[in-house]
Amino acid sequence: MNVENFQYTGTQTLVYSNNSPDQLNRVYFHMYFNAFQPGSEMDIRLQNIQDPDGRMFVNGQSRIANLKPDEIGYLRASSLTQDGENVSFSLEGTVLEVELAKPIPPGAKSTFNMKFEGQVPIQIRRSGRDNAEGIALSMSQWYPKLAEYDFEGWHADPYIGREFHGVWGDFDVKITLDKNYIIGASGYLQNPQEIGYGYEAPGSKIKKQKGKTLTWHFKAPMVHDFMWAADPEYIHDSLKMENGTTLHFFYKDKPELLENWKNLQPKTVEAMDFFNANIGPYPYKQYSVIQGGDGGMEYAMSTLITGERKFPSLVGVTIHELAHSWFQHVLATNELKHAWMDEGFTQFISSLCMNKVMNQQKDNPFERTYSSYYALVQSGDEQPQSTHADRYALNRSYGTSAYNKGSIFLSQLGYIIGQDKLMETLRAYFDAFKFKHPIPNDIKRTAEKVSGIELDWYLTDWTETTNTIDYALKSVEADGAKTKIQLERIGLMPMPLDILLVYEDGTRETFYIPLRMMRGQKANPYASIERTTLPDWPWAFPAYDFVIDKPLNTIKAVLIDPSQLMADINFGNNIWQASE
Repeated sequence: MNVENFQYTGTQTLVYSNNSPDQLNRVYFHMYFNAFQPGSEMDIRLQNIQDPDGRMFVNGQSRIANLKPDEIGYLRASSLTQDGENVSFSLEGTVLEVELAKPIPPGAKSTFNMKFEGQVPIQIRRSGRDNAEGIALSMSQWYPKLAEYDFEGWHADPYIGREFHGVWGDFDVKITLDKNYIIGASGYLQNPQEIGYGYEAPGSKIKKQKGKTLTWHFKAPMVHDFMWAADPEYIHDSLKMENGTTLHFFYKDKPELLENWKNLQPKTVEAMDFFNANIGPYPYKQYSVIQGGDGGMEYAMSTLITGERKFPSLVGVTIHELAHSWFQHVLATNELKHAWMDEGFTQFISSLCMNKVMNQQKDNPFERTYSSYYALVQSGDEQPQSTHADRYALNRSYGTSAYNKGSIFLSQLGYIIGQDKLMETLRAYFDAFKFKHPIPNDIKRTAEKVSGIELDWYLTDWTETTNTIDYALKSVEADGAKTKIQLERIGLMPMPLDILLVYEDGTRETFYIPLRMMRGQKANPYASIERTTLPDWPWAFPAYDFVIDKPLNTIKAVLIDPSQLMADINFGNNIWQASE
């Protein structure tokens, strides 16, 4: 890496194993930096979407459109061989198409040797040079990255602006640059005694290297990406946890940052412990929190975050990106197709973690998540969660669908199967599908096996349609000496119902109406309140009524879903109160 002009050259040896049952006649590489050029697909999309990202679109103009030749990003292959034979290749925007010299049969391996050259763009989105906080190099999406091939075929999506999907591999990376720069990265540094900068053994001497550069050697086993960042003004702190994981923190040597970044470190330990307990054991021995990028973005064993924040925000972004380590970098769902399984699940567990680590004491840590979803529904701009991430009409629709509606998928699942079964499902899901690129059916089937409840209807309606939930208390009327309660389903999406009755004498009682096609029921979530389970409600029936053995004048209030974890879009018709 030439830190004067931000240009770099590289050599890559890639040993690829074809674990599929198919013969492969071609392969594809992602060449992400080519997105940061005037006229790229990312640039044109930015100019045409109704609500462009404010980091990339300033004063009514795309920042990419105005890049000069020495400010653009590029990544090009200058030569490529397969097992020593030259292959033909062509660059199509951010994708390198490679016609193989010979097919790769099922179960076979092939070795690709590539020489490449690149230029780091002005920092516009995620990666780049000289970000808003003065970080010299945020090096993500910087190398020729082989595309994923699976049961669906190739995933050689162009880089339009969303996120990523990658192939598991063991990365062995050497980075040579000016010796004044300090690197934080994915993986384990192999030559700490040559490097120093806080990597060396405590109290030991550094073997000083001659010349103007240092070569940093990292290894990152069983990951699907590799990120690094570098700056001559980084402070490097490290902290070893009791479970053996070492946390690294890299941040600018600025007095105003010091207190927050020091206080962040024990909070990161608490968060790591929380996720280990509630999802599953973190499988690596290091994690790096690095100031850089343009907000917060997760990478293998690491994250880039902007660091000039108030303390709660600094903790919040770190916890969110750390949680991605489980969902995006160990489970590794294809975010372009199923962003809600990563962003949503990350938001769900982050909300619980923040509530504990920051002692927020919220009765419902998901309240704002639901509010955002309701606002999207009311806007009329919602698209199904099964929409490809690049094909949302609005950035807002994508964000709310992936993050908020994705989080509600889990919190509402807890309403359906029970909170204990939900957390058991998360742990079982992680254990069964780590390093396997799960798809939506995998989380559904895990929940079914854990709970004994059929959930095909839930996955279909919530993720593949924009059907909404709206149940109403139609009437609460005297029925002789008893009381008749009439309910109606207004929305197309069916759900089981918890009904709370509050009596004039202060006592409470709940009634539970399972959905017939669940073929099961959850345990009573209100252990201190007596529950009566009523006959199943077949979803096709728009109305349902039941009679309770108490007079109307003894009832103070009736409420559908006291937990408010069912995403009913009209809470106003969920409550009945006796007139004064």
